Amino acid sequence: MINLDCDDLFDIWRQQARWLLSHEVDPSLVSWASEGVADLFASDDSPPEGQGPFQARIPMALLGILESASRYRGDQRWSLLYEVLWRVSHGDRTAMLAGDKLGSELQRRIKQVQREAHHLHAFVRFVERPPNVEGPQYVAWHEAAHDILHSASEHFIGRMGRHRWLIATPRDGVYYDGEQLIHERQCPIEWQKLAQNVDDPHGDMWLTYYSHIFNPARLNPKVMQGHLPARFWKNLPEGALIPGLITQARTGKQQDGQASSIKGRGGKRIALGDGERGSAVNSE
Repeated sequence: MINLDCDDLFDIWRQQARWLLSHEVDPSLVSWASEGVADLFASDDSPPEGQGPFQARIPMALLGILESASRYRGDQRWSLLYEVLWRVSHGDRTAMLAGDKLGSELQRRIKQVQREAHHLHAFVRFVERPPNVEGPQYVAWHEAAHDILHSASEHFIGRMGRHRWLIATPRDGVYYDGEQLIHERQCPIEWQKLAQNVDDPHGDMWLTYYSHIFNPARLNPKVMQGHLPARFWKNLPEGALIPGLITQARTGKQQDGQASSIKGRGGKRIALGDGERGSAVNSE
């Protein structure tokens, strides 16, 4: 068994995979470390030296597919990609398709990565810092399940204009300085502290708004958690309100369909204008 480490970087893995493929090294003979942890059953067999004679023809579309799937964190993260590459390079393109067992897992990982990128766009809450401060003007804390931060955060460049912003995570971080996006694979401690300890000057206003637009009559907790997974609640300002709002809905508020502060108010009578009053009398 050949044990390799690509440092969880697609470009390094691509070079290693191309080199192995040139020697037609079977996927069953190769193992990649993931997040610095090597395969417990891998030996220290020496990889072949130099470039091998086999020249594979790889469709350009496959490289994009493999790069997307490489952002998935999970077992056999890199070995699965090499197995797909091996089969396609030997003429079996079904390995790229969902109808194949291997292709199905490949497509599942790509969907998970895409979904995680959507979660970043939907659930990041930027907090504005005091004016005239150095560094980022807006900061946010996010915990992604897959390595999507660098690619998915480009979405905010167009949304935030020339503002400086920062997104910190337990793993990596990005900082946009108004001109370029800087990605740090190991998020600096000062970035993490800044994103986690900043006070939101508009926090109370947002919580009041969220609690009033919450519609208990339409509550379906299972569907809601499908769109807003519970693992994100702890990092959302409104997350602390959600369990209480669900409880209130289940204990009767769902029947009223209104917040208690609204349902207790009396109705307001609307006075009719002269023309409207005459029409009402004639209609009788």
